[in-house]
Amino acid sequence: MGFFKGHKGRRSYDLLSNYDNFMPSYTNLMWVVALMAVGVFIGTMILAPFMALGYQHEVDTYGMLIAYPLMFIPAMIYASSVSRHNDGFVTSYAIDSNSFGSRKGFTMAFAAFVMALATAFVIEPVSLLLPEMSEEMVKAMEKLLNGPAWVTVLSVLIFAPFFEEWLCRGVVLRGLLNKVGPTWAIIISALFFGAIHMNLWQAVPAFFMGLVFGYVYYKTGSLKLTMLMHFTNNTMAFIVSRIPSLKDVDYFFDVISPWAYAGVYIIAAVALVFGFILFKGIPQKEGNLGGCQKLDSIF
Repeated sequence: MGFFKGHKGRRSYDLLSNYDNFMPSYTNLMWVVALMAVGVFIGTMILAPFMALGYQHEVDTYGMLIAYPLMFIPAMIYASSVSRHNDGFVTSYAIDSNSFGSRKGFTMAFAAFVMALATAFVIEPVSLLLPEMSEEMVKAMEKLLNGPAWVTVLSVLIFAPFFEEWLCRGVVLRGLLNKVGPTWAIIISALFFGAIHMNLWQAVPAFFMGLVFGYVYYKTGSLKLTMLMHFTNNTMAFIVSRIPSLKDVDYFFDVISPWAYAGVYIIAAVALVFGFILFKGIPQKEGNLGGCQKLDSIF
């Protein structure tokens, strides 16, 4: 696959550096979205014959393993092509950096992990304000989380953090940081993150998650950290869905007493604040795009 090849002499051992020179314009971003629609169409066309032949159950169970990656692959091929074309001709910033200042990578990974858990709990009251989930949406979520464990692990715990973070933080946020202030860049990318979930019940929590993920990416430039945070959030949802006593529970508020809930909420809020303070303290190096390192400062 050409889009997994790195630039000559530029960290070619990893599959993210191939997008270092893709600093998308607004036109590029529109092409990315359009090509994602093409990917959805290709996935639908591949699965349609199996559905027509009566393999609906198999498509429902395993189709995500084909359709989900295909949604992103045309956009990734396009981004890789533009990145190779731009090599040496544009001012570029690494899609994945380790701008942690004096802090150790393990410390930042643990902080990101805690922040992901804390954010999921802190934003739960927002979800309580949403209308009751439709019956079709309930079935779709059950299908997503309660199918064969290995299918859910691949699609929800592996594919989603990788592809969605590449798109929403590595492409959209990084591109916006090169054009607008960090606050608006983070907000717009979080809105985009919510929008790609294509339903209200996932989009609203995803927006608030996107604000936190976006801030972490802005301060560190580390796509690995936001992938870890995304993985943590999805893994928690997966584990809860596999616990029989919690299978039909939508919110933690429904299973613990109000006082216990308030106590856990305060702890989560404090942990989240301390996480923001930790990341806020990372010094920004001159010439970088937030935490995204300028390529000349790497090579």
